[in-house]
Amino acid sequence: MYSLEASARGDLVPSPRRVTSADVWLTWRAAMEQALYGESGFYLRERPSGHFRTSVGASPVFAEAVLRELTAVDEALGRPAVLDLVDVGAGEGRLASGVLAAAPPGLRSRLRVTAVDLAPRPSRLPEEIVWARLVPDAIHGLVIANEWLDNVPVDVVEQTADGPRLVQVNLADGEERLGGRPTEEDLAWLGRWWPMRTAGERAEIGRPRDEAWAAVIARLARGRAIAIDYAHSRDDRPPYGTLAGYRDGATVAPVPDGSCDITAHVALDACADAGRRAGAATTALTTQREALRALGVTGRRPSVEHARDDPRGYLQALARASEEAELIAAEGFGGFGWLAQSRA
Repeated sequence: MYSLEASARGDLVPSPRRVTSADVWLTWRAAMEQALYGESGFYLRERPSGHFRTSVGASPVFAEAVLRELTAVDEALGRPAVLDLVDVGAGEGRLASGVLAAAPPGLRSRLRVTAVDLAPRPSRLPEEIVWARLVPDAIHGLVIANEWLDNVPVDVVEQTADGPRLVQVNLADGEERLGGRPTEEDLAWLGRWWPMRTAGERAEIGRPRDEAWAAVIARLARGRAIAIDYAHSRDDRPPYGTLAGYRDGATVAPVPDGSCDITAHVALDACADAGRRAGAATTALTTQREALRALGVTGRRPSVEHARDDPRGYLQALARASEEAELIAAEGFGGFGWLAQSRA
């Protein structure tokens, strides 16, 4: 399981315990660990871009916006001799590569870029990028965790007449049944962050994600850490949870047999509280739409007069406006939560 000790080491996720033929039924947290990060788990075997679309893959505009954020952090830190950029849950390394490629020479020469992921290093990743399984210590700069926390495994619980019960799942076919009671720590988390009132309601216990995010903040010596993800808040938790599966660009049943991505939305408000307790001095919780607009991503279309004066330039500006609009669309990427926390 994902323990405090594992979080303290900076692990992305725990090392799943060995599953035997007797392990037909597991809690969702244990099943997700095995399905996503086990010996032949989804994320150790598959290229994420082949299964789902992210802001990073949608447009280079996203990396440009992250570069502007990085530049602001650099200025706030007084342009140090070495500036960290840490991409947590780096996937194929596209974000780190994009920011590095777009950085001006004066900044690029000072960058120390670390891509953190459990998958093998991509073959075409620039040599300057360090590929690591652990979040580095003493980060001075910017940490970006884009769609990472939603893949940190969590337990699912269902409210019954006798209180919350853990949901168990069959590894082979995804069939579910009710198990025992959650731990006292998890019950306390539910009471504060996701209270259930009616029998049949479900919740995903976000405590492992709080611990994972707190471990990132604890490693941030100076600078800013940003988590970007599908999110909800205490006032609008979905009554039946958000567990879902993705394969080949389509939503599928979340069967934990390693054949698909398994994800659940993130209680970013709880993560924010954990970050504050880990030492964050400032906290801002907003949407990707508002965050990117503040970084100059507006989706504004070029004037039609531009088409007469410079047809090619007009088409290029129109294409960019379309890419920007996708990144800030409220019903799409723009609806993602952005949690930004800083340490001086």
